[in-house]
Amino acid sequence: MNDRNVGGSLDDFLAEEGLLAEAERIASKRVLAFQIARLMEEQNVTKSELARRMRTSRAAVDRLMSPDNGSATLATLEKAAAALGRRLQVTLL
Repeated sequence: MNDRNVGGSLDDFLAEEGLLAEAERIASKRVLAFQIARLMEEQNVTKSELARRMRTSRAAVDRLMSPDNGSATLATLEKAAAALGRRLQVTLL
C-alpha cells in the first residue's frame, strides 16, 4: 500500500486497482445465497426440495447457493424466489 491510499475508502482503493466491480458482484451473490439459505431454513426446505420446486437439478441449486459461483442468472434467481414464495427485486443504484 502506498501513501496515496492512506485515508481513502476501500471503494476508492478497489476502483483504482480495477477490482470494485468484481468485489461488488461477489458481495451481491453472497448476500443472495445467504438470503435464499435463510428462507430455506425458515421453511424447512432442503436443496433437493428446492430443486424439485424449481424444476431443476440439485447441482443447479448447489451452484446457486455457492457464494463463489457467479453463474446464476436472473431467471434462476426468480425461480428460486418463487419456489420459496417470494419475488426477486432488482434495482439499479
